[in-house]
Amino acid sequence: MPALQHPKLRVAAVQAAPEFLDLEATIDKTIAYMERAANQGVELIAFPETWIPGYPWWIWLAAPALGMQYVQRYFDNALAVESAEFQRLADAARQCNIWLSTGYSERSGGSLYMGQALIDNQGKTVLTRRKLRPTHVERSVFGDGDGSDLSVAATAIGNVGMLNCWEHLQPLSKYAMYAQNEQIHVAAWPSFSVYRGGAHALGAEVNNAASRVYAVEGGCFVIAPCATVSAKMQELLCTDEMQRQFLLQGGGFARIYAPDGSELGNRLEETEEGLVVADIDLGMIAQAKAAADPAGHYARPDATRLLLNKTPGTRVISQVPEGSSWREMPASATPAVVAAVAE
Repeated sequence: MPALQHPKLRVAAVQAAPEFLDLEATIDKTIAYMERAANQGVELIAFPETWIPGYPWWIWLAAPALGMQYVQRYFDNALAVESAEFQRLADAARQCNIWLSTGYSERSGGSLYMGQALIDNQGKTVLTRRKLRPTHVERSVFGDGDGSDLSVAATAIGNVGMLNCWEHLQPLSKYAMYAQNEQIHVAAWPSFSVYRGGAHALGAEVNNAASRVYAVEGGCFVIAPCATVSAKMQELLCTDEMQRQFLLQGGGFARIYAPDGSELGNRLEETEEGLVVADIDLGMIAQAKAAADPAGHYARPDATRLLLNKTPGTRVISQVPEGSSWREMPASATPAVVAAVAE
């Protein structure tokens, strides 16, 4: 019997600043990076959390009332799934023959969510998800995801999953992903540039450690893209020296980790834009999990188990009048509603 064939591929984590608050320009920059990566033989490229159209840093800098000046512009430049702009990304993935994982602020109806999408090298959307629970002041901008967002997709390049930022500090969410035999994980981060002097938990050391531990616990490869704060972004968002100290330029610490926790690929300076690139071999996972597979042979389900509810968080279910039929409304219209339609 022939031995199993394990995918080997070149992957890249993006470290860059978006064209802040500009949907079209950030998509242009996304496609430019996809082309650059494809020219280097990269088969999977990953972009940071809310890469399109950028992370709403104003929520950490001032009172909510002062941040209202950005709300309309941020909403208008958010990305809607199945929109023409989303299709541009899918078309670019096909043209570049590259798999794409990207973060974005998702506009759906009148709400925003912290979205991620996985698109294959044929331009097919394999998986979309939302951050299960936005962190701290992020909840003033974004809504919650649900259990269906803790999903791993079985693909030609391996079992691929994605989480955002401090979802990597949620033990039960992580375990739900491990239990789906995740092999390649995208850990998307926004930048480690905020509150540098006074909040160690928000810095690169702690959060890169979370990505590294995820690789070891899950026995998987972790691609951890990380955005930067550009001089242009700092100038727009910071009105005084105190705010400039709260939000420093740079903060880019993109990394790639192997299942044994070792760091792979090159490093970039924290203010530098570019790609962290590494070659990975999924055959390495068996060696890592031989020692410890927390959702497999190293588990004790008689003592501890996880209940994962993957039911989508439908907001409204309408009663069906007698003699009528019902249907789900199109996802592009109102994805959270199941409506009764009299016929």
